[in-house]
Formats: sequence, structure tokens, C-alpha cells
Amino acid sequence: MSDVLMIPVLPCVSMAETLAFYRALGFEVTHEQTTPNVYAATRRGDIHLHFMGMKKLDPKQAYTTCLALVPEVERLHEAFAEGLRREYGKVPVAGLPRISRMRKGQSRFTVVDVAGNSVIFIRKDAPDDDDDQRADGSRSDADPGPRDSHLGKALRTAARLRDFRNDDAAAAKVLDLALARDAPAAPLERARALAARLEIAVALGEAERASALRAALDEAPLSGEERAQLQPALDAVDALERSQRPQA
Repeated sequence: MSDVLMIPVLPCVSMAETLAFYRALGFEVTHEQTTPNVYAATRRGDIHLHFMGMKKLDPKQAYTTCLALVPEVERLHEAFAEGLRREYGKVPVAGLPRISRMRKGQSRFTVVDVAGNSVIFIRKDAPDDDDDQRADGSRSDADPGPRDSHLGKALRTAARLRDFRNDDAAAAKVLDLALARDAPAAPLERARALAARLEIAVALGEAERASALRAALDEAPLSGEERAQLQPALDAVDALERSQRPQA
């Protein structure tokens, strides 16, 4: 049945705003109508998404989700992020609409449109257990540290909330509680937790919190080798900050 094509029909409040969002992602509008009902069809390559008008929809309470299996995700995420930055002046990583952040080697990312619909783009060859393995860092460039330590567990939980549930606020709470406990931890492990919380602070626009976290990281008693190990996480934060600056 290779000739079968299934197309999700997602609800929206404003068709104009919805189509503008997907055009920014590189989708082509192939059909649009206002009568007898509000409806539109879009496509980007082999990805088809259709939309129907729903006046009483509350985007903040929306939960409609669909999956898109694609050959690769890193370049696609980069293209989407750049298109959204052109449309909105910066890459939207919080609120509505938004796109989840992408880490090197990650197999999926989520786009949440202006109507609150989530479209999850997943690399076709990703293993079934990829969520858990990525969330605990076992195949990630950013090793979260000892698995059995309190901070190590908090880092894995926060990563799962941040990367796969798209819930920065919950991830921040987990890390804040773990850091506040001040349990015994290796300096590098604590620095990794601070860096993870710093990235979330930038994403959520918590300027004062981000400044305090950077100061704590500057004062962390790390060796030169340990700072080199931490640098990729800090580079990711810097890249995120650049993506949030309004384009000239």
C-alpha cells in the first residue's frame, strides 16, 4: 500500500496567521477557501498539512499533535529556525508559536504553531528507545554526569522535560530544586546543572536569573580540562542568545 497518503487536518483560529507561520517554514499553500467552510492545504516536499477553521479554539489549551517522519532533522531544524527568525524577528523558543531547541545528534524536534498544534519531526532511522537514551544523555555530546547522583538524576529528568515534553518551566523547577539542595557533587557536575539551567533561563527570558547563573559558572572551581568539557554547553547557550536578538 505504498500509494496510500494520510494527511492530518489541524484546527486553527486564524487561517491567515496559521498560513503565514507555515509559509515561514517553507510550506506552500496549495489550496485555500473561506466557504462553505474555512479550510486550507499546505505542503513542503512530501509533508502535507491541512487546516480547518475553529473559532472557539483556545491555542493555549490545544493538544492536537501529529508526527512527521523525515530523512534528517538537523538541517531541517536550521531551515525552520531561520525562516521563523525572518518572520518574527527572532527564533521563537517559548510561548506561541515556538520551535524546540536542537542539540547535535538529537533525532527529533517539535514545532508548535500559532493555534497550539504540535508537529513533531522525527528522523526516520531513530531507534524506538531514542527518547530515553537522549534524555539521559548516554548518546549525547553533553554527558550529564554520574547516573546515581542527585544532580545527575535531576539533569536527566530536566533533559527529558525540556527536549521531549517541550516543558521548560518544569525542567527549570527540577534543576532549581536540585541546585538549592546543595548536595555533595563534583564541581563539573554542578557546573553542568548550572549550564542547563542557564540555557532554560535564556529561553524563558529570565534575564536576572541568567546573569546570576553566568556569574556562578564563572566562579565554579573547574580545571582547564573541565572547562573545555563544559564549553559545548556554553556555546549552545551563546547560540541561543544570538537567535533571540532582533534582526537588524
